[in-house]
Amino acid sequence: MAESASRMENLKVSDFWSLARTVETIRSSPSPETGIIKSMPLGIYISVPFCLTKCSYCNFASDVFSRSVFVRYVDRVCHDIANARGTVADVGGVLASPVDSIYLGGGTPSVLDPEQLEKIFAAVREEFEVLPEAEVTVECAPGTLSAGLIDTLVKCGVNRVSLGVQSFVDEEARAVGRLHKCETVLEEIARLRTAGISNINIDLIAGLPHQTAQSWQNSLNQVIASGAPHVSVYMLEIDEDSRLGRELIAGGTRYHAHFVPDENATADSYLAACERLEAAGIPQYEISNFARPGFASRHNLKYWTRQPYLGFGLDAHSMLPSSAAAIEAVRFSTSDSLEKFSAGAPIDQTPVHPQAAVEETFFLGLRLNRGVDLESVAADFGADSLIPLRPVIGDLTAGGFLQPLGNSIRLTARGRLLSNEVFQKFLSAEDVTR
Repeated sequence: MAESASRMENLKVSDFWSLARTVETIRSSPSPETGIIKSMPLGIYISVPFCLTKCSYCNFASDVFSRSVFVRYVDRVCHDIANARGTVADVGGVLASPVDSIYLGGGTPSVLDPEQLEKIFAAVREEFEVLPEAEVTVECAPGTLSAGLIDTLVKCGVNRVSLGVQSFVDEEARAVGRLHKCETVLEEIARLRTAGISNINIDLIAGLPHQTAQSWQNSLNQVIASGAPHVSVYMLEIDEDSRLGRELIAGGTRYHAHFVPDENATADSYLAACERLEAAGIPQYEISNFARPGFASRHNLKYWTRQPYLGFGLDAHSMLPSSAAAIEAVRFSTSDSLEKFSAGAPIDQTPVHPQAAVEETFFLGLRLNRGVDLESVAADFGADSLIPLRPVIGDLTAGGFLQPLGNSIRLTARGRLLSNEVFQKFLSAEDVTR
């Protein structure tokens, strides 16, 4: 998709994996100085790549499969969980303990049978020490939350649910293949609360087919009125990895592609969401995430602050401290092919050298509204680690993409709209200066 000053690129975990590879590619020789990932509890991510239907905008490794595939997949995931310590040792990682966040994402984890969900959670608790106060999140599609499933979530210790609503306007949801209606979402939020699960996130997408400024305001009004303490707002991604993206690139009309708002309108919707949610007491804390005080996603904060996390399942990513003195951390991932994953394909791994860790600290930390504390970076990695980045920081500040705030730097509103371009500057800083 063409880049524009009027839109924001959303950084998925798979995008980050690509960026992490770029970090290592542009590096000649790593600095001998090392900063160590702070010793913090572990986050666990489990991928469930199954859906009732494949949404036209989806570019993740998920699809529609028969329930017989579910059984084999759950068995494989539980096998990998039971053998996690050996896997971590093989890639040269250090396993943090205990666990303070578990996240089942997808796909649609709520399509699994209750017994399969129970089996996954039992495997995790058998292998890891899960803290009593751990944040336990399951992504659910509206329309899948039966009374039995909600009971299972409570039984498994789930205390946070993320609902893939995308739009409260039925026409917009239907146009991209969502199966729910606005009424369904509101009913299921009420039933979750009755069951004791009040920590709820709602996903919205700006730029869906048929969306207008007025219909977007309707979705924002509904999400605020729902009382959900956390909201994620994403810009529609247009790339070759989704059916809608391919149709838009080709200039076609399938999947309602000719009713997709232009980039300026989509960017305006994103900015309207930032303003509207802030006014409603749901301030932005990360490029795509908004939360009432005390409800920021503990698990996702691990990604942005470089805390250790361990992933299981299809296309699952991990980052752990490294056992090697010259390497700061190790990142590794499973195959994004269900067939290869099920057959036990080798894990793909990338070492994170000290200067790469510094750059990660910037392009991940800058996603947060609080920004990056330069004194903390110097304390963790050494004052010299900032030298290659100071010209970049100066240029981005002069260009209106960054702003200083005490000892920290953070993205401006313009910087958030062009965040990937800003992040790329940090990735190539070492290459430019050598």
